Amino acid sequence: MTVLWESDPLAADNLRMALGDGMQVVESGPAAVRLLVEDRQECLLVVGPDIDLSAALNVTEELRLSRSDVGVVLMRRRLDVGVLAQALRSGMREVVSADDLNSLTEACNRSLELSQRLGSVSDSAGSREGRVVTVFSAKGGVGKTTVSTNLAAELASDGHTKVLLIDLDLAFGDVAIALALAPERSMSDLVAMAGHLDAQGLASVVTPHESGLFALCAPSQPGDADRIPGAVVQELLRVARRVYDVIILDTPPAFTEHVLAAFDASDVSILLATLDIPAIKNLRLTLDTLELLGHARDSWVIVLNRSDAKVGLTAEDVTSALHQPIGVQIPNSLAVPASVNRGTPIVLSEPRHAVSQALKALARDHVRSAMNPADGAPVLAGASDATRRTSTRRFLRRSEA
Repeated sequence: MTVLWESDPLAADNLRMALGDGMQVVESGPAAVRLLVEDRQECLLVVGPDIDLSAALNVTEELRLSRSDVGVVLMRRRLDVGVLAQALRSGMREVVSADDLNSLTEACNRSLELSQRLGSVSDSAGSREGRVVTVFSAKGGVGKTTVSTNLAAELASDGHTKVLLIDLDLAFGDVAIALALAPERSMSDLVAMAGHLDAQGLASVVTPHESGLFALCAPSQPGDADRIPGAVVQELLRVARRVYDVIILDTPPAFTEHVLAAFDASDVSILLATLDIPAIKNLRLTLDTLELLGHARDSWVIVLNRSDAKVGLTAEDVTSALHQPIGVQIPNSLAVPASVNRGTPIVLSEPRHAVSQALKALARDHVRSAMNPADGAPVLAGASDATRRTSTRRFLRRSEA
């Protein structure tokens, strides 16, 4: 599982205790690249302390293109900020002192764990084109996070659909709480990778869930939201499309710069409302805004949450007010907040519940179908990406005026 780039046989023998008897030793950068490209089972390259830094950086950058799942751990006899900065920019995962073999072992274990999480992304990156699904409502409290987490869990539960759930409510996101996750990294960690984010970098910031989905959670501090530019979201979605089959975006109740970037990349927009006049009014304004931005109507899915609540309005009233059909109706149930409090999506804990059946129908009829347009499933039509970006810029200027 480990390739050691070291030209000194004695130094290689001294490292065998830390790296294991199964390591393979190469004496040059080209030999390391050739071995790693030919043997897809190898996913770790350790660079000896006396290997030229420029040569090591060049090999790392080459591996980012040919084997993005390979981790590179650099050993140096002296650590300084300049070396660390160059190493991280090139895509190296760790830099450790040549005198600290325990740190080397720990760094290698972390890199191997990350490579396992990353899987065979490099093999499928050229052909994968994941679908982006944005879950949105301009009113808070309508159940966006509940729908997002359950939808992601349901899609991932088949064992082969690779799902990423992104919490775009950067100030007050609840995805981590709803899934009982304790993420070590979050959206704010992407800022340092801006401009050179790749599949390996993305894999380093996501948190796996027992259902099989991966979550990219909101920052733990609300103030960090202001330090995440919209361009980071655009770059994130470009990379995520090459790694995941479906990317689910949970959003805040506002047309922020991040939300507009999400809509620009969306293949399916799930728009939520409940049976109250403010929610319906805000959904009506949302539909008008999306039309202004050039988003095709056939990419919209209207979801009525708590659809059987006895509050004086009916689903027919909503359809009449929106002039748009309701795609899915999710019934009201106390089992939903109970599942949130447990940190387990209801589609997993109670798959036969009426709420679960509605969420499964949403996944089946409006997301899975969009994953295979060759079978006649709906895809984005109408305005081009360039047109939507132009409309978005106009919308932002108008909002700021």
